[in-house]
Amino acid sequence: MTFRGFPDEALAFFAGLEADNSKVYWQANKATYDAAVRGPLDALLAELGPEFGEGSVFRPYRDVRFSKDKTPYKTHVGAVVGRTGASIRYVQLSADGLMAAAGLYAPAADQLARQRDAIADDRTGSEIAAVTERLAKAGYEIGADPLRTAPRGYPRDHPRIDLLRLRHLVGVRRWEPARWLGTAAAKQRVADAWRELEPLNAWLEDHVGVSQLPPDAGRR
Repeated sequence: MTFRGFPDEALAFFAGLEADNSKVYWQANKATYDAAVRGPLDALLAELGPEFGEGSVFRPYRDVRFSKDKTPYKTHVGAVVGRTGASIRYVQLSADGLMAAAGLYAPAADQLARQRDAIADDRTGSEIAAVTERLAKAGYEIGADPLRTAPRGYPRDHPRIDLLRLRHLVGVRRWEPARWLGTAAAKQRVADAWRELEPLNAWLEDHVGVSQLPPDAGRR
């Protein structure tokens, strides 16, 4: 299947799911999801694969075991490329439009410790500060879920305190729905974003690395 963009039906599907997040809606519109959402996303990942690696699509079902919100379905579709290193690439579609991201999300405790140590170090910290400053100027959101204050062991007046406070060191680019989303130009936007975010991923691979803890252990 050739990627030709995400049709209007994909955004309409998610708008409808936001209004009626039920099994009845899902089953009635499953064919639209397959044809307008999952099919184009699979094609997009296949075409980006030779440059960026194999991707996998997240399940559409929410984990409601520990949530007060019991709605069964995610109101977006997401896919990840690269789960074996310290960093990933991510793409997401929802009724709000398209999003591309990269970096380290939900680090294990040992990764988070190394991330903060590398940010605090004058040499490696200056490197990532320069990277994130360039990305911010280019329109990327930097980081997610920051602490309200300095993490334990670091001074509040550290010159890179904004980076030290981040739990998730990621770069995110969002695009609202527009005509190009329904064309092959959507692939170029995702590819360009991932290329621009590569210095962030490279820094994470060099200075944070993979977790040495058991899977799902020591998350912060």
